Amino acid sequence: MAAHCAVPTTTAPVIAPISLSALAPWAAFAGILMLVLLYFVGAEQGATAVFQGETIHEWLHDGRHLLGFPCH
Repeated sequence: MAAHCAVPTTTAPVIAPISLSALAPWAAFAGILMLVLLYFVGAEQGATAVFQGETIHEWLHDGRHLLGFPCH
């Protein structure tokens, strides 16, 4: 009896590339979101404050120190 070795012939799945026109709205959304977060963590206090009071400053206080932003 002859020994037969079966060699599997598998092909890698093909991943379709994402077009820039499909990616652009998500990139713009992520960029705007990052800028808003950077503003609130880094600059929302004192003369540049959009909201009155210290509420947002206190919510983000530890995050400021963790990221190296001075706030005192």
